[in-house]
Amino acid sequence: MLRRLFALVLLGFTVALAQTPHTHEHRFSGAERWARVFDDPARDRWQKPDDVIAALALAPDATVADIGAGTGYFAVRLARAVPKGRVYAVDIEPDMVRYLGERAQREQLANLQPVRGKPDDPQLPAPVDRVLIVDTYHHIGERVAYFGRLRERLKPGGAVAIVDFTLESPVGPPRSARVAADVVRAEMQRAGYALAAQHDFLPHQYFLVFRPR
Repeated sequence: MLRRLFALVLLGFTVALAQTPHTHEHRFSGAERWARVFDDPARDRWQKPDDVIAALALAPDATVADIGAGTGYFAVRLARAVPKGRVYAVDIEPDMVRYLGERAQREQLANLQPVRGKPDDPQLPAPVDRVLIVDTYHHIGERVAYFGRLRERLKPGGAVAIVDFTLESPVGPPRSARVAADVVRAEMQRAGYALAAQHDFLPHQYFLVFRPR
């Protein structure tokens, strides 16, 4: 059963490029159908969303950006974690943005704001305290330039948290499409960041936190 779950999630993350910023034009629809994959409760076993959010050490009034929010797997949890703050759920696919808005209304999360980003700019409406990028980094094109621009949208003391698949993970995109943790560290350094923390509790992913230098 677990093996079949891994295969299904692998298919979702490989095919559903609409959940992530990228440099090629993709059309993606059917968010409700993909929500059954991305928001499958069985994913919690290895994605550990509550532990990830706890590690972000968010203040109740923090402003957070979830870039590559997809159907809101992390975004809705973040919104509940910052009841006095705001969450920008960023995606470049219109159908995902539409779904996020409807989900925010359905779950009565007034502090969850869907944002349609661009492949080279998340289009954040305001500066943020934290940026969370889960299973998305490897899809971003021109990453050094992208994160260099993103640095200007961080509040003082802000940070960028990146969670993505290790090269050895049994789930995720094809190995050839993955970005190793040491490459992420090097690219973020070039973009003007320093590694602030590294968490090792995820079984299939690295979890790196960066702050502007």
